Amino acid sequence: MDIRVRSAPSAAWAHWGLRDTLRSLGGGPGYDGPPSDHFDGRFFFNPDASAGRSFRDFLRWRRTANRKPWPGQVSNRARPALPERLERGQVALTFINHITFLIQFPGLNVLTDPVYSERASPFRNLGPRRVRDPGLAFANLPPIHVVLVTHNHYDHLDIETLLRLEAAHAPHFITSLGNRPFLEGFGLRRVDELDWWQSVDAAGAAVIMTPAQHWSTRGPGNRNRTLWGGFILQAGARQVYFAGDTGYWKHFSDIRTRFGRMDLALLPIGAYEPRWFMRDQHMNPDDAVRAHKDLDARTSIGTHFGCFDLTDEGIDDPVIALAAAMQAHDVPADAFQVLETGETRVF
Repeated sequence: MDIRVRSAPSAAWAHWGLRDTLRSLGGGPGYDGPPSDHFDGRFFFNPDASAGRSFRDFLRWRRTANRKPWPGQVSNRARPALPERLERGQVALTFINHITFLIQFPGLNVLTDPVYSERASPFRNLGPRRVRDPGLAFANLPPIHVVLVTHNHYDHLDIETLLRLEAAHAPHFITSLGNRPFLEGFGLRRVDELDWWQSVDAAGAAVIMTPAQHWSTRGPGNRNRTLWGGFILQAGARQVYFAGDTGYWKHFSDIRTRFGRMDLALLPIGAYEPRWFMRDQHMNPDDAVRAHKDLDARTSIGTHFGCFDLTDEGIDDPVIALAAAMQAHDVPADAFQVLETGETRVF
């Protein structure tokens, strides 16, 4: 599957070249502003953990990695069934791939960290390649009103996909501090950037950025110059939490204290091995179940797995380990669910 073959040649994103790749690696100017409890005036940091690993740690991981093999291609078994109409209080989720969900409220369609490119990489022929096609084809997306971008890693901020969305839907893009000039530099017209706990109104919904424990970079020289986080969507008397990428931290309890129970919590369960390298920035399934309990979420949904081979665990390990963690923590089977790629569920 190659999105360029299926794309209109006149679209701006179809003319991607070396200059665009270099601009993408540059990541924009970053953020400059007053210091805070997670910003020192130039770089963002995690209050209680490192913000990324050192290059020496990365080399150690690559040297000692015990990676389980992934298949080259997996066929999607589910087919999306987007609702024709939603009643007040209903929320529909369609799992597109990796961490990309279509979230539908009555009259509002939202995409999370949309990635439709073949690779999670600045390069067309290098980097992690998807093993599953998107579960919902780009051409079959309903009108998209809001796009959430949690941070600037390539498997979350896919600039080519964002350009496609701008051309087709002209949505409201909401992202973390430091990313707005980068996105506007590529021609996105309506972009808001938020700090932790800040909010903005978008298409009739309230969007609140929440803390996460992670890091950011797109290339040399821009490490941690932009923020990372998650989002809460408040729409139609419902609250949906999208965690993005994060390690396990106290922010889940903080979110519960500030906002009460989440009706839905989208929590990452993949890209977690080896633990010595990934622990601070990526939850494993046991961490995700603990986060579910801290949030007191009515229902949690697994994200960030099964599409790009990013770390050492096998393609099916996150789902298997999640079931074991739920049993260990006495969490009912329907309280933390996993959708097939392409599956739609109405809550």
